[in-house]
Amino acid sequence: MSEGIPDKNLFMMCSVLNRAAVRSLPQGLHIRKCREDELGIWMDFPFDDPTEAEKYRGFMSTYFQNVYADKKELFFDKCLFVCDSQDRPIGTCFAWRAYEKITTIHWFKVLKQYEGLGIGRALLSYVMQSLSACDYPVFLHTQPSSYRAIKLYADFGFSLLSDPVIGTRTNDLNECLPILQSVMPSKDFQSLKVVRAPKFFLEAVSSSSIEQF
Repeated sequence: MSEGIPDKNLFMMCSVLNRAAVRSLPQGLHIRKCREDELGIWMDFPFDDPTEAEKYRGFMSTYFQNVYADKKELFFDKCLFVCDSQDRPIGTCFAWRAYEKITTIHWFKVLKQYEGLGIGRALLSYVMQSLSACDYPVFLHTQPSSYRAIKLYADFGFSLLSDPVIGTRTNDLNECLPILQSVMPSKDFQSLKVVRAPKFFLEAVSSSSIEQF
């Protein structure tokens, strides 16, 4: 639970990129691939507190083994860092072909002290623009505590999915909409769109017991 917001499942889909949302990186920053010796850094990224990162290291290690380990070279080719002028990672995100069938956004995160500077928008712009037309639609999993990111995803053309079950997980949209309404600026909440998931997506996420995004 973050900021008193429960940890619930939300799923989103982007069929067409809204290019009006695209931005460039702020000056002095650059994007590069994650190196093998930085795997621990990447595993810590989702957690703002080092104690929390240590607590969840087992979870992140298991996730890596289940989803990426048999495609390790591809993982390090896809996984991206935004870095500062000293080449230190301050943000991460990448696109991944989940279940061998669908394009998904993985582990989008900017370090807390760098939020609000346009870095996340620039990184997501880079990732989304790197995809070809045949890679769309693009899917992602998020939580209501990530309401600022949900606003950003919506800017890029993502819609919330309405289907009650997505693979092995419940989709908590009905529970989450009132939460989002309470924490998001009214105009941002009103701009959110809700759509049904396509059949091929539901079939793909049901093809494995391992959650791949």
